[in-house]
Amino acid sequence: MAGILFIISAPSGSGKSTLVSQLLTLVERIDFSISYTTRPPRGSELDGREYHFTTREEFLRMVDAGEFLEWAEVFGNFYGTALSALDRAREEGRDLLLDIDVQGALQVMEKLPAAVSIFVLPPSPQVLEMRLRNRSQAEHMTVEAVIERRLAEARAELRHLASYRYALVNDILDKAATELRAIVFTERINSGDLRAALSDGASNSLTSSAAAVAATCRTNTPSKRLRAALATFEQT
Repeated sequence: MAGILFIISAPSGSGKSTLVSQLLTLVERIDFSISYTTRPPRGSELDGREYHFTTREEFLRMVDAGEFLEWAEVFGNFYGTALSALDRAREEGRDLLLDIDVQGALQVMEKLPAAVSIFVLPPSPQVLEMRLRNRSQAEHMTVEAVIERRLAEARAELRHLASYRYALVNDILDKAATELRAIVFTERINSGDLRAALSDGASNSLTSSAAAVAATCRTNTPSKRLRAALATFEQT
């Protein structure tokens, strides 16, 4: 059985990478697609781990050759997902997780409507600003204009939240990871792949509880927690 394609997007600084890492320790039979980018590595990032770092010339060659499922230019740098990652996961019957920005996510949703889309947002713009400042300070490159631009971009990205199937608030890492795991579990059940759903050690008795948790993250019936987080961005 072909695996499920999961898409996860979030404003820069939302803690998405940490959340994804947590998920990969909790769920088996899911591959993480490593995107290509033309931006330089940050901090301790390594080529082939966080991203495939490449030149603009090579990236554009891959675009012309039709090697990307999606690609976009974000803050002056190119990012893209290679089709080979999706083909490999399909051949092996494994799920694939794409960590991509809103531009790329919308492209994939249009091409592959069955993809499971998930948006991660911080609890408030104040928390997002704090995280952005902490990350910038750790990288020794705090620039006010960059922080303001990323905050503005976050508000712009939130306007597309309704296009996603799920959304969750990353305020408490363990809680957000539990919600993300429940979404994966529930979508595996819905796809009829019970073996994959249970491969991470869960039992049939958890099916209903996971579905209940996942339901609180549906964008068409937003939870009180999600509505509260969205309201903080609308008020600023």
